[in-house]
Amino acid sequence: MVVTLKDVARASGVHTSTVSRAFSASHLVNPETRIRVLAVANELGYRPNRAARALSTRRTGNLGVIVADIANPFFPPLIKAAQDQARARDHHVFIADTDERIDVEEEAVRSMVGQVDGLILVSPRLSDRRIRELADEVPLVVVNRRLRRLPCVLMDVGEGIRLAVGRLADLGHREIATVLGPPASWTGRAAVRAAEETAREHGVRTYRVGPHQPTEEGGAAAFDAVLDLGVTAVLAHNDLMALGLLRAARERGVAVPERLSVVGTDDTLTARHTRPALTTVAMPVDAAGRAAVDLLLRGADPEVVTLGTRPIERDSTGPAPRG
Repeated sequence: MVVTLKDVARASGVHTSTVSRAFSASHLVNPETRIRVLAVANELGYRPNRAARALSTRRTGNLGVIVADIANPFFPPLIKAAQDQARARDHHVFIADTDERIDVEEEAVRSMVGQVDGLILVSPRLSDRRIRELADEVPLVVVNRRLRRLPCVLMDVGEGIRLAVGRLADLGHREIATVLGPPASWTGRAAVRAAEETAREHGVRTYRVGPHQPTEEGGAAAFDAVLDLGVTAVLAHNDLMALGLLRAARERGVAVPERLSVVGTDDTLTARHTRPALTTVAMPVDAAGRAAVDLLLRGADPEVVTLGTRPIERDSTGPAPRG
């Protein structure tokens, strides 16, 4: 037998409108009353009718998360954290993958307008102007992109990159290559700026290679150019590209880290289990996913949440080769 709102109200000793508010407008209900109502509802197996609630409140109880490439192991932990946080706040999550394409990204946003109460754009490739225009159609939170007048969650990749480059300098490296990813990547640009500024402070010369696709294949494609530069260390746009560099090094018989030190960015699960284990800059993706959901549901004035990053030193980096 289906449990109704009236059944919960009768068992809780309150009016049906109180039960309804306990689920849809908890701030209007005494906290002790809400706890009692939810406990009774859970005991009876009551589940609120989302469709009916959407009609009455004009809210769907759904959120959208749009990522640049769901095949990149950087994104799934962030999606899971956002989904868990949304579920704890009685919301569901729709997910879309843009395959690093700007046209698909805008199409994904438009397809979700009207079906969600707000969207989280993770590492978007759209222009700042276009994102602001879309924010007029649906509430937005942007992850890993700073935009004025919009709520943002930033993982301060520059912090971790500066420490990583400083460590390479301490190990004796005097020439470093940076392998670039997508030109529209805000994180990528911030990382390169931090790397080059820190390198200058330590008397280290840097070279740019790319841009290349932010994939393992993109990293492998950049390897010959890195080798031709004669550098002793390389910073990759992300872990996938770093893994591509490691694969190409094995195929060419270039010893890592004895001949070439390799550093990634993200600290994905794969980075920890490859051989040699990858030195990388850890990004707080779980915290970013949770913070983005909180900002979206809070609906407050534009706010910027900045999360720290740090390098994780493993086996793919070592002292610069002599000579």
